[in-house]
Amino acid sequence: MKNLFFVSAAISVFSGTSLTAKAQPSVNIERLTSSVQVEKSANSVGGPEINLTTASRVADRSISGNEGTAIEKCSALQFKYALLLDMDVEAVTNEVLYNEIEKWWATRYRYGGTNGKGIDCSAYTGALLSDVYGLNVSRTARAQFAESEKIEKEDLQEGDLVFFNTGRGVSHVGLYLGNGYFTHAGSSTGVTISNLDETYWQRKFLRGGRIASTASCQTE
Repeated sequence: MKNLFFVSAAISVFSGTSLTAKAQPSVNIERLTSSVQVEKSANSVGGPEINLTTASRVADRSISGNEGTAIEKCSALQFKYALLLDMDVEAVTNEVLYNEIEKWWATRYRYGGTNGKGIDCSAYTGALLSDVYGLNVSRTARAQFAESEKIEKEDLQEGDLVFFNTGRGVSHVGLYLGNGYFTHAGSSTGVTISNLDETYWQRKFLRGGRIASTASCQTE
């Protein structure tokens, strides 16, 4: 009966009713474990495809030891991001954050952009930090790097920044979500989710950064 509920929830979540209205580019996620599989479309258009066999495994993992209470009380948003981030549903608690990601999802990248018509990486992280955590940060990736406390990869927590050298020193920034995943505005993907263990991001990773509540708001 519990699995029947879960399958019904899965169909509801991924039938299009709970996804954003605009077509979502494929999330840049590789198969990290055998328990969750997210398939990428060839042309990077359309939402991630998650089969019900995989969903059932996540249901079993979430129900085990909790008598089903976690999965039965989760929202569609929690369910969606638990699958995307390969997390237990009950671990996805910050719905304000994921609602913000939903709002920006698939927004195209535009250097210097700050709105729904186009946004760059540092404007996106700045918007998330401000709207979700109430933290004001500088406008550029390099300035955000300078004002953040250094955090090692193994110590990253949700809401920390992750910095990359994509060719010109500190040149890209994203917001860490957990379990190796981060959200960012990529120049070729727009707003999406990627994983630090992907080969490209492994090579480009510089360090994590944590913004204190006293971070100043500066514009370069």
